[in-house]
Amino acid sequence: MAQTQAGTSGLGHNALPRNPGTPLTTAWFEGHQVNTSAAERRAATLTTRRSVKKEYQAAWLVKALQCIDLTTLAGDDTPGRVHRLCAKAMRPLRDDIVEGLKLAEMPRVGAVCVYPSMVPHAVRALQGSGIPVASVATGFPAGLTPLPLRLAEIKYAVEEGAGEIDIVIHRAQVLRQEWAALYDEIAAMREACGPAHMKAILATGDLKTLRNVYKASMVAMQAGADFIKTSTGKEEVNATLPVSLTMLRALRDYGEATGFQIGFKPAGGLKTAKDAMSWLILMKEELGRRWLEPDLFRIGASSMLADIERQLEHFITGRYAALSHHALA
Repeated sequence: MAQTQAGTSGLGHNALPRNPGTPLTTAWFEGHQVNTSAAERRAATLTTRRSVKKEYQAAWLVKALQCIDLTTLAGDDTPGRVHRLCAKAMRPLRDDIVEGLKLAEMPRVGAVCVYPSMVPHAVRALQGSGIPVASVATGFPAGLTPLPLRLAEIKYAVEEGAGEIDIVIHRAQVLRQEWAALYDEIAAMREACGPAHMKAILATGDLKTLRNVYKASMVAMQAGADFIKTSTGKEEVNATLPVSLTMLRALRDYGEATGFQIGFKPAGGLKTAKDAMSWLILMKEELGRRWLEPDLFRIGASSMLADIERQLEHFITGRYAALSHHALA
């Protein structure tokens, strides 16, 4: 088995058994075909087949907000910026919007995602909120540092209080079809995470084909990933609906084979409330209502939150505010 640490999930409001992984089983994905044109057609029709309007759209946008990993991964990040981001994470909507929507309480985002060195600052800022801190690690975004350093980075982030770790895979291992090497590295990363949940970033824009995306998804889950994630946000091509559809099909196949539910996180290029709706529709159509909760679905984003708040204000008032009226943090 890839892992012995099963435990229970701390993601979201529901406790799920953690994915313990399986032995590497290439028969589950070798020879698997992905019809690219069919995936593109399916993705293109998703948002045209379902129309969500008015109060239903507002409810979906609040749900999207609760699934956001509010992120700052900039070279000029400072403790002050992280503290402001955490303040927004704890109060993502203005009080008048919460009142206008008749929400029982202020919603909260799924997590705050930062670099490892910023984890202590985020942990302090979020203390008592119940919002987990996620940290990228393993030589993000390229993942090309030596494995011992990548594992040490995971351990540092966890020791500093990160409850979730977003690891990056070695893309060349996918391109060369080195499945055993990829499996062993991800399994070692999962072990280094300990109690922290692991999201495996596949950097799908670098993997060239949807068939490679499917295979890499399967290997990551067999190695014990709690989530599979599309992108770092730094690739030339990031999250797309056809890639996400392919990953969800792999996720569903893995669940049918093992009985374990794996989460999904699109990231990179998702900026608007319309983007949020598209991916919520994809999750609902492909996997059902259960995958609209933050323990199984996250959206890696920063500016999206401001647009969601703007759209919710429009629902309440009938007027669009300037984007500057809804600062991110």
